[in-house]
Amino acid sequence: MAEHNIVVFAGDHADAVLLGAIGGPKWGTGAVRPEQGLLRLRKEMGTYGNLRPCFFASDALVDYSPLKAEVCRGTDFVIVRELTGGIYFGERKEDDGSGHAWDTEPYSRAEVERVARLAGFLARGRGETKVWSLDKANVLATSRLWRKVMTETFASEFPDLAVEHQLIDSAAMIMVKNPRGLNGVVVTSNLFGDIISDEASEAKAVEEAVKKAIDAGLRTRDMGGNSGTEEAAEKIVEELVKILKA
Repeated sequence: MAEHNIVVFAGDHADAVLLGAIGGPKWGTGAVRPEQGLLRLRKEMGTYGNLRPCFFASDALVDYSPLKAEVCRGTDFVIVRELTGGIYFGERKEDDGSGHAWDTEPYSRAEVERVARLAGFLARGRGETKVWSLDKANVLATSRLWRKVMTETFASEFPDLAVEHQLIDSAAMIMVKNPRGLNGVVVTSNLFGDIISDEASEAKAVEEAVKKAIDAGLRTRDMGGNSGTEEAAEKIVEELVKILKA
């Protein structure tokens, strides 16, 4: 059995799979790349939804965001990215020297419906009243299908939730001008989710810095420790600097 088949077989027979970081500039853009194995694992294990929360664990961290405090204070959304369909799994043709290459982005009703349900149940669990759906329906056929299925699924299965459609380029602008405007649950396709979740990742760097500070033993009084607010802030900034320099 080939090594990649062994990995998939082991994953299928495990109670849970913990997956570390895959890929990087070391491997370049050659014919065989680590990301190819990652895509296959996602597809064969049916991990069709990726959840990327974006919020500040403490209001004291807002001043350390790349965005101005008055812009980002109160940001709290979760991006639901469809993970096993779309352009990363469509047919493609590499440049064979002719100077032409192409990729296709296929989506089916079933693929859109199941990620819509994931977003809907997540929104209900968070006590939200609406879900933001991001697409490019003014240009792409797959986005028009996406918007149609999202609308129908929420109308029939989540009548208590409103679905608001937003073009992806407009949503990207909102995320840096007024990220609170997307508060709640945001659902989008594989490619768009890949890009916009990375746009939100600078705020996630703050969350990671907090986690590293806590793992290092820092505890404020409200967490049963003895560290003061100033000491906690200094430690978090120290960890944040390390992350941003990495």
